[in-house]
Amino acid sequence: MALSILKGINLGVAFLLELGTLVALGYWGFTTGPNTLLKFVLGLGAPALAAIVWAIFGAPKSSRHVQGAAYLLLQAIFFGSAALALIAAGQRGVGIAFALIALINSAAAATWRQ
Repeated sequence: MALSILKGINLGVAFLLELGTLVALGYWGFTTGPNTLLKFVLGLGAPALAAIVWAIFGAPKSSRHVQGAAYLLLQAIFFGSAALALIAAGQRGVGIAFALIALINSAAAATWRQ
């Protein structure tokens, strides 16, 4: 019973990490660009590109969903880009915390075959 609750929480955290990745990439884009136009392009484009890649290769119901080592690599790139984006945008502590939460979540998901 308790394990099933933890598994459910882990799935919820995974979803929040996915949303957090999009927010982090948007935050990076809107704070990084040297002018207003580029800020909008990066702030909207980076999360849009990440969402498209995740929808094609990472979403469980996708016909092109990758598995095994390829999925772990995709997760590392997807969540790692969010952590690096936060760090690059001056949010070092938040970026490190995001990376640690993503790592723990991915390890638990792999262990529980989620």
